[in-house]
Amino acid sequence: MAKEIKCVGILTSGGDAPGMNAAIRAVTRAGIYHGLKIKAIYRGYKGLITGEIKEFKTEDVSNIIQRGGTILKTSRCPEFRTPEGRALAFETMQKEEIDALVVIGGDGSITGAYNLAKEFDIPCIALPGTIDNDLYGTDTTIGYDTALNTIMECIDKIRDTASSHERLFIVEVMGRDAGFLALNGTIATGAEACVLPEIDPEFEKITQFISNGLRRTKSSSIVLFAEGREKDYNIMEVAENMRQKFPELDVRVSILGYLQRGGSPTASDRILASRLGVAAIESLLEGQRNIMVGLRNNEIVYIPFTKAIKDDKPLDKDVVRAQEIMAS
Repeated sequence: MAKEIKCVGILTSGGDAPGMNAAIRAVTRAGIYHGLKIKAIYRGYKGLITGEIKEFKTEDVSNIIQRGGTILKTSRCPEFRTPEGRALAFETMQKEEIDALVVIGGDGSITGAYNLAKEFDIPCIALPGTIDNDLYGTDTTIGYDTALNTIMECIDKIRDTASSHERLFIVEVMGRDAGFLALNGTIATGAEACVLPEIDPEFEKITQFISNGLRRTKSSSIVLFAEGREKDYNIMEVAENMRQKFPELDVRVSILGYLQRGGSPTASDRILASRLGVAAIESLLEGQRNIMVGLRNNEIVYIPFTKAIKDDKPLDKDVVRAQEIMAS
């Protein structure tokens, strides 16, 4: 018979994402609502090893839903990747009488939860917290909408100066090995083209899209470049190629960088994080374990760890086609 869950630990791990605080708040309040003890683990898996843990009450998560980042802090923990490190983490859980764990993070964080659960029979639930939106089984991830809106706002500003100076900007956006931010950022900003990790770039087609825009009296052009393409195509080399193709344009490179991970979460991310946080606690009480809680067609879904971290999440072909039609 499964052990009764009385105390749940919560941590954030890996890269921070707007909406993580909303998820922390939801898990804490839902746990207390159902009569559970909630223990907050600081600095991710590192804090689980070192015992940097505090019991959370309702007031500990008051006035945080609007804040970016994570109040629990986050860190990379190479030690947790080893069996010895996970054994130390399990000892801490026993000492703190933590019966189950809720992990908020991306695929690396979920892999850590999967290994811990497999080795020590600990019920673990993951919430998809990453701006990359690259986790299989969920339509969106916590932080993705905010990051996309940040990209849109930045490129709108870049467009102002690009038009004023008749420039072509190649803008690098995050997303790691996934092109969701670049693709949807291209559509949202009316950019001329994008270079995605999932699709081998057809530079002749990109050149044609830019030429079409110039013929329509556009005085500027913007190409979004997903960071995941850097391993195959250096952005500076792409910029030099564009300079040769369009000598009449001043070609510039802009790397948006970590500002995409910051900022107050959008309403969509706050609502998503709140729904997933409540679902995490209730799924534990229902006997679920070793799953990621996601959202598909606006319904809560449960994805086994093995699928969430091992299956690739594909781009929507209809969205790719829509982008190409609007750029043509």
